[in-house]
Amino acid sequence: MASLRIGSRGSQLALWQANHVAGLLRQRGHQVEIEIIKTTGDKITEVALSQVGTKGMFTKEIEEALAERRVHLAVHSLKDLPTELASTFVLAAVMQRQDPRDVFLSLQYNRFTDLPQGARVGTSSLRRQAQLKAVRSDLNIFPLRGNVDTRLRKLENGEFDAIILAAAGVNRLARTERVREVLPVEILCPAVGQGALGIESRADDAATLQELAFLEHAAARRATTAERALLRTLGGGCQVPIGAYAEAVDDTLRLTAVVARPDGSQVIREQQTGTDPEELGTRVGKTLLQRGAEAILREVYGKSAAAPQQP
Repeated sequence: MASLRIGSRGSQLALWQANHVAGLLRQRGHQVEIEIIKTTGDKITEVALSQVGTKGMFTKEIEEALAERRVHLAVHSLKDLPTELASTFVLAAVMQRQDPRDVFLSLQYNRFTDLPQGARVGTSSLRRQAQLKAVRSDLNIFPLRGNVDTRLRKLENGEFDAIILAAAGVNRLARTERVREVLPVEILCPAVGQGALGIESRADDAATLQELAFLEHAAARRATTAERALLRTLGGGCQVPIGAYAEAVDDTLRLTAVVARPDGSQVIREQQTGTDPEELGTRVGKTLLQRGAEAILREVYGKSAAAPQQP
């Protein structure tokens, strides 16, 4: 069988994901190695992601390794992967999706609504900040960087009353001990592609693409295609205050999407259904732009060197 080399970031979660894929490939008889690649996003650790903003900040160096044929495939959190790939690369597989929602973690408080006035909440995501502020304008939201263990340690050290993380990440790392509540989409609409793993490879590497085909999950592909089409239509990578969640309803997809001002003063929500994921995402994106999202996004981009990353 083939000998395959996976490119991955070196974070706890990234390595869990790479090892998960490696295990599935080994079960099919492949020899698999993992090459750890430090990305721009990994190198900038002391600055809030909302102050950084580089398109593909968690993927660029990994794609360079793919192009140089040092690795055969890359395992990404799909929410980190830009919606437009260079023609030399292809999204070879979208794997079965974990829970795409965000979770509320706290030592003292059992629910988000239990937080006291002026509570300190940790997140580096403008998407989360904007939607939380829309519900609770009194909250003090502070940057939170680092891997899952680091973020939990900061919570346990009393730096925050609560932190917000992706459900998929804490579930995969079995670090759910401080999870108090899974936040509903109506309060906190997830990041595009959150909870899904995207497998990227070279478009001309037919042999590897064939070996990766078994990882594809059709329902996850449909849902995330709609979400990524929405994001592409709004003119963003993964780095703007946008939430999107597509789910199957009978024979159609229902796409819920949000664009919000970072201070929560304006939140535009849209929900539509359709059967063609690409068309649905494009349609919802255009509707949001017409309803005022264009002005919000122009303002967000204008106030930062580039749009902020959603962790």
